[in-house]
Amino acid sequence: MSQAQLQVRLLAVTPDALSLIYAAFRQCYSPGYAGDLWPKLLNGELPAQEQAEFVSNIMESGHHSPIEHVGFTFAVEGVSRALTHQLVRHRLASYSQQSQRYVNESGFEYVLPPQIAKIPEARELFETFMEQTAETYARLRELLQEHGRKGAKANEDARFVLPQAAESKIVLTMNCRSLLHFFALRCCERAQWEIRALARKMLAICREQLPVVFETAGARCESLGHCPEGERFTCGRYPRKTTAT
Repeated sequence: MSQAQLQVRLLAVTPDALSLIYAAFRQCYSPGYAGDLWPKLLNGELPAQEQAEFVSNIMESGHHSPIEHVGFTFAVEGVSRALTHQLVRHRLASYSQQSQRYVNESGFEYVLPPQIAKIPEARELFETFMEQTAETYARLRELLQEHGRKGAKANEDARFVLPQAAESKIVLTMNCRSLLHFFALRCCERAQWEIRALARKMLAICREQLPVVFETAGARCESLGHCPEGERFTCGRYPRKTTAT
């Protein structure tokens, strides 16, 4: 057994993403046909900088639906089941997650919360429990197999003892608009530490790939310039918006 480490890799992004978004925006405001515009964009007749400036100006108006035509696919490992339970609540996305039914989890890796890691006694207790759980899981698989439950049949029952800390791997796809929403919520200091770390790694990749869309993405306070949370929940990083009376 060992402690899992977060890894995020970009698997795919919609080809010619900037030009596709530009064409979609142009279709909204032009009597022309995007199908005729498309070859010109691919041939470089309109510089990428001009496309980006147009897209940026329109997005500033709040018109975001055309960016839904572009999607990003990520491979993620070293995350806990506690994280993926939160992640899949973002419904405008596609997920393919490692199955605890078909994968033998004997000797599973786990995610160790940093606050537990800081306290020697807490860390020892946590790691001892992980070891005991792995032993229990392995023994349950053996007993189930001895009584005729083979392969996935043994896994699907033994997995009931696995903790939320058990490491998982997942492939996820989101379009740009869903990603903006995801970053607004999960890059916030109020988000749980693990999914916040994932969101920030994903955001760094998105900014590199498509800066015109993601340059100012992140927690809502970063774009608003003030904290939109209530007084009980603000982290203090930005001042709360005050209403004149």
